[in-house]
Amino acid sequence: MIAQLRAELLKQHTTWSTLQLFAALIALVVGVILLHELELPARNLGTAAHQLEVLGQGQRFGILFAAILGALAVTTEFRHGTIRPTFLANPARGRVIAAKAGVAMLIGSAFGAVAIAVAIAVSDWALGRRGITLLPTGHDYAVLIAGSAAGAALWAAIGVGLGAVVRHQVPMMVGICTWLLFIEGLLFGDLGLSNIGKYFPGSLARAAGGLGSSVLLLPGPALVLLCLYALAAAAAGWAAITKRDVA
Repeated sequence: MIAQLRAELLKQHTTWSTLQLFAALIALVVGVILLHELELPARNLGTAAHQLEVLGQGQRFGILFAAILGALAVTTEFRHGTIRPTFLANPARGRVIAAKAGVAMLIGSAFGAVAIAVAIAVSDWALGRRGITLLPTGHDYAVLIAGSAAGAALWAAIGVGLGAVVRHQVPMMVGICTWLLFIEGLLFGDLGLSNIGKYFPGSLARAAGGLGSSVLLLPGPALVLLCLYALAAAAAGWAAITKRDVA
């Protein structure tokens, strides 16, 4: 298992897609935070709650890119056919998925933590230009950073599991983006299904960072439920890999 973990780390370290995802994440977070902080009316940025909502955009994209990273760890190998030598080198397919999930969680947690750290730094600069002070406390930042890292790590594992089930890269990417950026927001906000929506995996990741606590779950229970989602996705991926032939 240690050898498999090293192999997966080497793949991520030497694959340009990981660096490209990271660069795109940082650029997107900087752009979105600047757009919010420089264009929103000052009255919409004058409370800690409103400022945390804006910072939550960094968490949102950190989770999204971590999920994409996890899915790519599997679907890219199927797309390019490298999954065959991978399984020939390690016939224990379940271990391969476990190693991919472990490495994806490690890198995904870094994605989540860096995304929110960049969001905080950019917000501090942008609001300072407008004479507005960041109001969240040190505890708020600690919960936000830790929760964002944990949520992104678990979503990376979800991406690995779903990628092993779907296998096709384009439908997987479209599905993840559609769910996190559109469907959950539609069900939770526009349709008013907050009683159900707070148990969706995207909402649980958001709650893990201490955002929207009046509507969403508390960070602890949210992380526990998100762990169950990640375990279910990983189990589904393990079953799909071990019971289906490699096309």
